[in-house]
Amino acid sequence: MVLVFANWYDARLIRIFGLDTDAGTIIFPLTFILTDIITEVYGYQYARLAIWCGFLFNLIFIAYGQLVIHLPSPPYAHQNVLFDSLLAINIRIVLASFFSYLCSEPLNAWVMAKLKLTMNGKKMSLRFVVSTLIAAGVDSFIFSSLAFSNLIDPMNLLRLIITMWFIKVFIEIIGLPFSITLANKLKQIEKIDMYDAHTSFNLFKLQINYRTEDNRYQFSY
Repeated sequence: MVLVFANWYDARLIRIFGLDTDAGTIIFPLTFILTDIITEVYGYQYARLAIWCGFLFNLIFIAYGQLVIHLPSPPYAHQNVLFDSLLAINIRIVLASFFSYLCSEPLNAWVMAKLKLTMNGKKMSLRFVVSTLIAAGVDSFIFSSLAFSNLIDPMNLLRLIITMWFIKVFIEIIGLPFSITLANKLKQIEKIDMYDAHTSFNLFKLQINYRTEDNRYQFSY
């Protein structure tokens, strides 16, 4: 749902405290937070499934929108023209979001999983921020370049990319008290603290095949 909201409002540029960005940027960082939590608790393999589910649901949402605007319209429904033009313009935004999402979200989960192994599960806050810092930069660059190139001049496009990157990382940082608390609480409730020591990070391999020793919850609490 976060992805659907973000794509629907991405076409609307806004200005907040003198910073120009698209409206979807305000809510999109929640996908990074959710991916961080899922990867931290359940592991990359489950995060990968969640990423593909988000992509699938968004694809269904967009496909239905395209069906709607191509259905016949009553001659008196003049407002339909405005609605159809909005969705027609938004398709470029959505395609840009598809590409950026499939690059940035798996990258975010991969960095999280690798850092967890490297740091032996320590410094969770740092791992959350670093993974988002990298993935949000990739997402902002790919999305903005595909969605707004030739629509705004290069200098403003660069400012837009940097602003989007900053906002996503900022929201990740201010959300740390929530995300860290929720991740730890889920570990206690589920008795799960999964490490991806034996995971294949192939994005298209959707099997869940964790070993018993990959769950190190008993060694963490």
